Amino acid sequence: MLINTNIARMPGSYLFQEIANRLTKYEENRVGRKLIRLGIGDVTMPLPKYIAEKFAEAALNMSTKEGFKGYPPGSGYPFLINKIIEHDYITRGVKLSEDEVFISDGAKTDTGAIQELFSPSAKIAFTDPVYPVYVDSNAMAGRLGEYKNGQWQRAQYLPTTGENGFVPPLPDNDVDVLYLCYPNNPTGTVLTREQLKKYVDWARENDAIIVYDAAYKAFISDENIPLSIYEVEGAKEVAIECCSFSKTAGFTGVRCAYTVIPKEIQGSDSEGNKYSLNKMWLRRLGSKSNGVSYPVQVAAAATYDNEGKTAINETIGYYMENAKILGAVLAKCNISFQGGIHAPYIWLKTPMSMDSWSFFDYLLHNCQIAGTPGVGFGPSGEGYFRLTAFGDRENAVEAASRILETFRG
Repeated sequence: MLINTNIARMPGSYLFQEIANRLTKYEENRVGRKLIRLGIGDVTMPLPKYIAEKFAEAALNMSTKEGFKGYPPGSGYPFLINKIIEHDYITRGVKLSEDEVFISDGAKTDTGAIQELFSPSAKIAFTDPVYPVYVDSNAMAGRLGEYKNGQWQRAQYLPTTGENGFVPPLPDNDVDVLYLCYPNNPTGTVLTREQLKKYVDWARENDAIIVYDAAYKAFISDENIPLSIYEVEGAKEVAIECCSFSKTAGFTGVRCAYTVIPKEIQGSDSEGNKYSLNKMWLRRLGSKSNGVSYPVQVAAAATYDNEGKTAINETIGYYMENAKILGAVLAKCNISFQGGIHAPYIWLKTPMSMDSWSFFDYLLHNCQIAGTPGVGFGPSGEGYFRLTAFGDRENAVEAASRILETFRG
């Protein structure tokens, strides 16, 4: 039996699995203070009561003959899709039709699967550092060539560091697909409309596609920063947008997200024939997915009700206060960092010229704090480190105290 060697030959383990392995080994021998985990970006606040009640009510209705639901519509229930359009897009001046929004079980699922629409020979560009799923999914499909010296030979990396103000350069003209994530994971940075427009213009000029991950858009607190790429003129011709309820509504354990593929977006075959990516994605869903359950979609729809919005805003405020606490102590210790304002991530420059994994070990053994080594997000992440604000307040306060004690002591 022949195997997919693209997967078999992938380097090492998934970043977060490597971190988990190291922490398990550390905990086996730990003595003293508890470990504070500021690494993996899982939420810690419970589902808002109002949303959980709607979730439970829908599940209980499934126990009745009248309320039972079988397979959901492949693209999602209209009641959820229309709320998404009304609250996430019309309010931002963006018009979408119901058949341009597709409900799924997670932005990770969709950003990993969207590459199935692209040719095996498509040339891919990523911001660097980058959320690993974009890279790994294309590597598994065989598009990225060999892995040498810490990077894939056929991928184009766009360094996004302090040297360029964390604004990635434009890709080469022969790139077919560009992955962008804003607010950015891992750097916590954002782009203005003017900055984002240059990527949209590039894609339009070069017959390229942008895969835009907006999973953290609800954390943006400045009206001048776009929440959707479609706020930029011409973006509906070239951009696919993925969004999630995971980090905003606490759905990491519930699983619901959506992807927008406007009808204007087209791709070509080797003979120049045009095809609708919207229709291609619908066709793929019909073959590979049975959709997201009715109770989950009811719960997601409840996030747009007034009670749901209020609860979500309180949760987001809680996490961002954690970020403020961590950012303030880093500033006191003269540790340079980005993020923590429009995103729940802080991206710090490792002190004492340490590399990313050395700082991981240093912080673990001296502060009993676990974060994420920047190099795990790509070559340009070397010398950086990510902390997450997804945690309990007491952990954020205690972590800040430990950092202050270690780096100002």
